[in-house]
Amino acid sequence: MSASPRDRISALTSQIRDHQFAYYVLDKPTIADADFDLLLRELTNLETKHPELREADSPTQKIGGGFSTAFEQRDHLEKMMSLDNVFDPEELNSWFDRVAKEAPAAEWLCELKVDGLAINLLYENGILTRALTRGNGVSGEDVTLNVKTIKNLPHTLSGSGILALIEVRGEVYFPLAAFAELNDSLEESGKPLFANPRNAAAGSLRQKDPRVSASRPLSVVVHGVGANNGTNFQTQSQAYEALKAWGLPTSERYRVFTKREDVSRFISDYEAQRHNIEHEIDGVVIKVNQIAEQELLGSTSRAPKWAIAFKYPPEEVITRLLDIKVSVGRTGRVTPFAFMEPIKVAGSTVTNATLHNGQEVVRKGILIGDFVVIRKAGDVIPEVLGPVIEKRTGTERAFVMPNHCPECGSVLRAITQGDIDIRCPNARQCPAQLRERIYYIGSRAALDIDVLGYEAAQALLTDGIIEDESDLFNLTETKLVQSQFFTKKSKDGAQAGKNVHTLLEALSKAKSRPLWRILVALSIRHVGPTAAQSLATTFGSIKAISDASVEELARVDGIGATIAESIGEWFSEEWHRDIISKWEAAGVIMVAQESQKAPQTLAGLTFVVTGSLDSFTRDGIAEIITAHGGKPSSSVSKKTNYLLAGGDPGSKLAKAQEVGVPIIDEAQFKKLLEGLA
Repeated sequence: MSASPRDRISALTSQIRDHQFAYYVLDKPTIADADFDLLLRELTNLETKHPELREADSPTQKIGGGFSTAFEQRDHLEKMMSLDNVFDPEELNSWFDRVAKEAPAAEWLCELKVDGLAINLLYENGILTRALTRGNGVSGEDVTLNVKTIKNLPHTLSGSGILALIEVRGEVYFPLAAFAELNDSLEESGKPLFANPRNAAAGSLRQKDPRVSASRPLSVVVHGVGANNGTNFQTQSQAYEALKAWGLPTSERYRVFTKREDVSRFISDYEAQRHNIEHEIDGVVIKVNQIAEQELLGSTSRAPKWAIAFKYPPEEVITRLLDIKVSVGRTGRVTPFAFMEPIKVAGSTVTNATLHNGQEVVRKGILIGDFVVIRKAGDVIPEVLGPVIEKRTGTERAFVMPNHCPECGSVLRAITQGDIDIRCPNARQCPAQLRERIYYIGSRAALDIDVLGYEAAQALLTDGIIEDESDLFNLTETKLVQSQFFTKKSKDGAQAGKNVHTLLEALSKAKSRPLWRILVALSIRHVGPTAAQSLATTFGSIKAISDASVEELARVDGIGATIAESIGEWFSEEWHRDIISKWEAAGVIMVAQESQKAPQTLAGLTFVVTGSLDSFTRDGIAEIITAHGGKPSSSVSKKTNYLLAGGDPGSKLAKAQEVGVPIIDEAQFKKLLEGLA
């Protein structure tokens, strides 16, 4: 027997409020966004059919984040509205039709829907006096001190025409690259990880100590105006230009269209490139551009009728966790991962997702047999966010981390005191560690050897062609033809043995890679590209690095005590020194030779790059800047010498304009490289 409308409305209201509390207060969502949207839509439809059953404080009448934490609640001068959502072209066209009935001459302003934390900024006589979260739309949390730590947000407006009072609406977000670095650092220190950049932004902004917020690279983009004492904007786009002229960080990606088909193209174009943007987006916002038409259309109790959000397909989905297994990485770290019922997310079907470490499994309360929320964005490995508690049947069971390595049987242990991870200590002979290290040598982060993939690494070891990575550069055609993997005919019908010659040629080229890439390829714990470049620049050779004391290493910019100790421990192992000796004997260049060294035309200059480039990849441009003596940086400051801006630049462009950093394009950058500027 189906529930009555009254009972169903009551159940939905309670369920939605619980999810909102987990999302807005705890920053720990318990349901995928798409599933939440379905619940809210069902409640809206029921209340439309039975308006007498609608409660005054129904979630359909209020904006979701109306829960108080430790911050003082203050009222917005003008209510902060939410947005209604559509999920497919048919729903979008229906919205277009409704708008066209009252505003037939409407233009459409399209902008990216940043997946962050809504903020309301009050400027009085050009000075930032208050910042509130959206809260319930009527009042929000006072986060003024924390917001003032955001580097790309001006505390004082500049330019002409500044109003005595204006509320500016925007979105605080956590850049994707910085989010990955933050979670890596939290994981290394044994602290809980953030589930996604939106949660990282919310968590960073809600710190009681503003110094913690200041340590997080938050950014903000503004996209609207609330209460004010007299704007005369004719269009939304004109408002954006004014905000930009006053020094506020507006998006460079918004566009104004007169045709629906252009709006549809904008939506599809950004869905295809959503993972090439510096921040997360979950859709596109379409607004009527003309202010007079906006006023004519008006709003409901929670959302304007003149704007809509087109939501992209979810990148968080729910599936069943069949088992939890462990993998062993190149540095011996044992990582639990989820083995799940196959499910499609972010355009690909996944069966595995990371769980980071045993403590994370416990912290998240995940049991084998649970339905779990998983998330995947772009090329990022899928991650399990947490269980769906209400779907439990009582048959679920806890996961227990193994005591022995699943590949070599060694007793697992923490290598250093206080290490959250357990590791396999059999670094030299563990098949998993060997395979992962050799595979990593071929990766783009290390020596960039395309043909040296996972299967090739496995074949080299399984077929006994090499014992470990020290033999890699002594490979010959005679050795490689003993493996079926390297002699089999490829799927496209290419000649047998092609892989043999391709690998040998690639290895020969890899011998002359820059010194820092050789360092990365050695899989020294904590030594990634940034640390390796600092070491190569400071010491100039592998020998000098190996001879340096821990104290000397720690004094290098970007190294510090932890990385220095790790380097010292690595070189203290005789079999590690044997790798260096064999590679060097095989012709691998272990010094930063002058013949390798590019002209130092960028010496002493710091560059920040934003937008898409035609002639360089992101990894490539950083390497070129470093090779020519410059320093690549991820954030704009007064110490930045140049901002290299490509197509569709992000908020870094506004920051550069604010602090007066010279902005150059690719052609000007190439002149600097050649020493012509």
